[in-house]
Amino acid sequence: MNHSRNTSTALFLALALLPWCSASAPAAEAKAPAEHAVAAISSPDEAMEKLVQGNKRFVSNSVSHPNQTAARRTEIAGGQHPFAAVLACADSRVAPEVVFDQGLGDLFVVRVAGNVLNDEGIGSLEYAVEHLHVPLIVVLGHSKCGAVSAAVAGGHAPGRIHTIVEFLEPSVKAVRGLPGDAVDLAVKANVECVVKQLKDMQPILEESIKQGKLKVVGGRHDLATGNVEIFP
Repeated sequence: MNHSRNTSTALFLALALLPWCSASAPAAEAKAPAEHAVAAISSPDEAMEKLVQGNKRFVSNSVSHPNQTAARRTEIAGGQHPFAAVLACADSRVAPEVVFDQGLGDLFVVRVAGNVLNDEGIGSLEYAVEHLHVPLIVVLGHSKCGAVSAAVAGGHAPGRIHTIVEFLEPSVKAVRGLPGDAVDLAVKANVECVVKQLKDMQPILEESIKQGKLKVVGGRHDLATGNVEIFP
């Protein structure tokens, strides 16, 4: 009698759970195409072109604000597939998602004053390449950078600010005496220095570049025009 009752109970639970299991399966399947679409950009050149086009929309005031809906939040809640990583300055006027007209889950962004390179920033970018498979890293400097201006001005920087200034000093010295705006020259020199350091970073970044899976480029964002110039 007890055996019969237990069998009936088990059968009832199985039947009760069946609709729930059936309803869950289509939801999981529905996410797959969207995730696949996010991961569709795997070429460094494709990723760069998408950023260039987004910046053109930003400059011309014709932004599309992609991937900023509630549906997008739901879509990427289970995982991220950014198509590019950006090392940018922490300046409040330099937001890569805005400058490149991108949305949630599109860019893996590391921001620190002067877009300087430290161990935490390197590790973050390595994570983006090794685990998220981003094919492009952009080091983004900008006009009128306060951190670079401080390094050009020289003198004592209080607190831990001095660590940023000290990182920038070699770039400032490299362009000292050259014709042109000292800050702009140092901004470009710093970006180029960081790009070179990242390209030589072993083993993850250097190996990915050798395999043709990754490009590291530098650029300068003009605060007044919004334009991003990508350095050759």
